[in-house]
Amino acid sequence: MLLTDFIIFVLSLWVGFEVISKVPATLHTPLMSAANSIHGVVLAGAIVIAATAHNVVGYILAFVAVTFAAMNVVGGYVVTGRMLKMFRRRVAPAAPAASDRPSPNGKVTA
Repeated sequence: MLLTDFIIFVLSLWVGFEVISKVPATLHTPLMSAANSIHGVVLAGAIVIAATAHNVVGYILAFVAVTFAAMNVVGGYVVTGRMLKMFRRRVAPAAPAASDRPSPNGKVTA
């Protein structure tokens, strides 16, 4: 049973590496930050696997899986927040009101 789980784990690492390595560097951050829902599913799966653990090795692997999945979810939201902050418009200073402008003779009309 453990050997089967280990083989699935290694194969998933290999497939993940192959998929990510084909993505250009300029698209990597937007694609990964937009995939927060997928990371949430990974976290839910790690929690389900943790509930079925019955020995020390299973508990350790479940803890590592939940920890990495949680870091992935939080990291995705942090990257998304940073990217969105780059595209915010800066607030321009407000122009003075017409009544606060000096008149041609130099006096402020209010």
